Amino acid sequence: MSAALSSPHLPVQPTVAGLMRRVLIALLPGIAAMVICFGIGVLSNVLIAVAAALATEAVLLRLRQRPVTRFIGDWTAVLTAVLFALALPPLAPWWLTVTGSALAIVLGKQLYGGLGQNPFNPAMVGYVVVLISFPTELTYWTQQAIAPVATLQAQWLGVGIERIDALTGATPLDALRSGLAQDKLVGESLTDLAGRSGWLWINLAFLAGGLWLCWRRDISWRIPVAVLAGLGTLALLPWLFDADRYASPLFHWTTGAAMLGAFFIATDPVSGATTPRGKLIFGAGIGLLVYIIRTWGGYPDGMAFAVLLMNLTVPLLDAHTQPRVYGR
Repeated sequence: MSAALSSPHLPVQPTVAGLMRRVLIALLPGIAAMVICFGIGVLSNVLIAVAAALATEAVLLRLRQRPVTRFIGDWTAVLTAVLFALALPPLAPWWLTVTGSALAIVLGKQLYGGLGQNPFNPAMVGYVVVLISFPTELTYWTQQAIAPVATLQAQWLGVGIERIDALTGATPLDALRSGLAQDKLVGESLTDLAGRSGWLWINLAFLAGGLWLCWRRDISWRIPVAVLAGLGTLALLPWLFDADRYASPLFHWTTGAAMLGAFFIATDPVSGATTPRGKLIFGAGIGLLVYIIRTWGGYPDGMAFAVLLMNLTVPLLDAHTQPRVYGR
């Protein structure tokens, strides 16, 4: 998520910084759940990403002759970095975190003029770049919290992964994809999968934070509801006909980045749709694309690709879903 629309030549509105801080507060339950399940590497990723994003933002603002303090203080770079970091596995090497966070600011935000001008979600731009460029490094998901020293050793020195490999493994989406490719049933693919319940609690924690933002009306309920409805509806039909080959809607809602994407990524007020009907179509499109990519695409989770693809449709959606003016 980035800041609300405003001109880069005007002072940052206090409401922008306030909104970004409230979104960060809403992320805290999900971050805590991830730390409990996956260890201190989650926090390490967040701190590294935030430092890289702020440094990159400051350098680019200086080069563009913009006031650094004013625009750094809007918290949009911090939120972008945190969302990017939460998409990374806890054993991601530090250089990958730095690279992706910096590219999120450069390619996703400043390249288009900075605050409020970006057509794509900056965090997902950075994540897709590193996902395509370094797919192997994004597979080291720990299945239980490991010693902080071992985690930091793996992140910073690039060693020690072999010694803790017994504690790493596939995510539920990875396991399901691999199992189905081997002609296993859904139940067989997920049997004895370590850490499966952890993803349930993580998604519930992000759901709680997202509902709090909806209650405060900081985000519109239309996009997250449409995302989850689109994902659940498309998952329901195949599951009803062949539950052995297709996972249930509940599985898709409680694994991967379902709740994080629905409430915190798709609701970006800059790159997302702005009209009431447009938000529903935008969210539903994301949900449908997530299921299609998860089921038939080349990646286990398709949230980042789905968001970026639907970002392309926003100008068309906003142009053709304008509410009728009263009296006309």
